[in-house]
Amino acid sequence: MIESRQASPTLRAFLAAGLFLAALLSSFAAFAQQAAPSLPLLFDARERLARPDLSSLVRLRFLTSVDFPPFNFTDQNGKLSGFNVDLAREICSELEISDKCQIQAIPFADLKDALAASQGDAVIAGLAVTPELRRQFLFSRPYLMLPARFVRNLAAPLDGKTAAALSNHPVGVVKGTVHEAMLAAFFPALKAQAFDTKDALLAALKERKVDAAFADALQLSFWVSSPASDKCCALFDGPYLSEQFLGEGMTIMLRQKDSVLTSAIDHALAALSRNGRLQEIYLRYFPYGLY
Repeated sequence: MIESRQASPTLRAFLAAGLFLAALLSSFAAFAQQAAPSLPLLFDARERLARPDLSSLVRLRFLTSVDFPPFNFTDQNGKLSGFNVDLAREICSELEISDKCQIQAIPFADLKDALAASQGDAVIAGLAVTPELRRQFLFSRPYLMLPARFVRNLAAPLDGKTAAALSNHPVGVVKGTVHEAMLAAFFPALKAQAFDTKDALLAALKERKVDAAFADALQLSFWVSSPASDKCCALFDGPYLSEQFLGEGMTIMLRQKDSVLTSAIDHALAALSRNGRLQEIYLRYFPYGLY
């Protein structure tokens, strides 16, 4: 996964196909009838990170892409939008350098080389952190984790509200994915049934060929709240986080020479986490919740 996102190509296709927008509209309706989903704090509330002096900074150029909704995409008016885009703007505001900030979208495949060539100062586009990239670049602290979740068919009778209730029930998972490996490691007693694709898995769940499925919470949260699910299913138990299987989470990538700027971004992320603005952005794009 050297140059992959924190989401699979199947997930990117699912979201880019338009299901994200339909799910988002449905999610707002569901959100209005329930308590606001919370965003787990990734920064200790007592932690105070130093704010470096950026007075000599000429400009801060964020690089992103437009093919990873709801994180970064072009909206119906052709405007660059998304969770990452709004977060970049909030970081600049927190650091009081909004007048020096720029956000540019380029093809995802070009992000690493563009940053290495100093065509930008920071990449905020869901690049997965890898040992190879760590040898070349610096990374901010994580600002969002993408967990795994179960989703259950509501017609399946379950005796309990935890994963233990899935014993003796067929649980679907996509073959050859990190979620298949994670399911086997975390829940070896469950009866896993592997499917070739995510579409096949979700179709089997909807038709109750399996009673539950285990997959990426981002995809599942939008699917259960979209017309595609026909209200058959709901998220169940979790969330489950694992750096071994799911990576370090969403981070910002910077050049090795920019340690001061990296520290400044960490300071801003900690402040946004404490003052609730990170939660506000999260609710804007994930009203149904991932956790």
